[in-house]
Amino acid sequence: MTAAAGRATRALPALFALLTAVHLGALLADATTAVHLTKPALMPALAAWALVRGGPWPLPAALVCGCGGDVLLQIGGETAFLAGMGCFAAGHLCYLALFTRTGRGVLLTRDGWGVLLTRDGWPRTAPWVAAGYGAAWLGTVALLWPGLETDLRLPVAGYSLLLTVMALAALGAGPRTGLGGALFMLSDTLIAAGLADWPRPPVPQFWIMATYIAAQWLLMAGATREAAPRPGPEPALVRT
Repeated sequence: MTAAAGRATRALPALFALLTAVHLGALLADATTAVHLTKPALMPALAAWALVRGGPWPLPAALVCGCGGDVLLQIGGETAFLAGMGCFAAGHLCYLALFTRTGRGVLLTRDGWGVLLTRDGWPRTAPWVAAGYGAAWLGTVALLWPGLETDLRLPVAGYSLLLTVMALAALGAGPRTGLGGALFMLSDTLIAAGLADWPRPPVPQFWIMATYIAAQWLLMAGATREAAPRPGPEPALVRT
């Protein structure tokens, strides 16, 4: 590693942590200017950190798509909201490309988390886990449906299905990425709850961004950790 790369490796985590602290603090303090200045910088800083950690191209691409979504949602209005949702959907497709091409997954068995490499290159999870994620998506959409504007119902349902598939693939890629996918679902559910006029916690934007930032960091950290070379042979399959 060159000296410049070493400095970047040390500086970028500090920059991301500083931006996160300032952004979340500004949300709590209702400091609108600081919120608007820091939000667009969060994901580019994380994308740069992913690059110095050796992340494959779909990872920084997903984070850049997240930046686009952040900016568009900050603009406000239904058109910007739908465009922002499209940016996040593109990011989920990048994550899917990443998790399905690595071929490394985690399977929950009686003995705990077991690493596996599937023969067809797709990560796997236990069928009951996939069924649970599917039920969570269906139940959430069914509950939200009556409270959503008519022209938002199908886009929200389709987007949330893609998010659920990404979160399930993230779970298949490792416990850290799995937690990141689950937090991403929680963050977007809080946004959808606002669209449907559901009760939300105080300062909802703080919780939306806290869970979203944690989700993106976990997805990045887990993906770059899995991308790092490991000594020794990899198991071809872990049987349940």
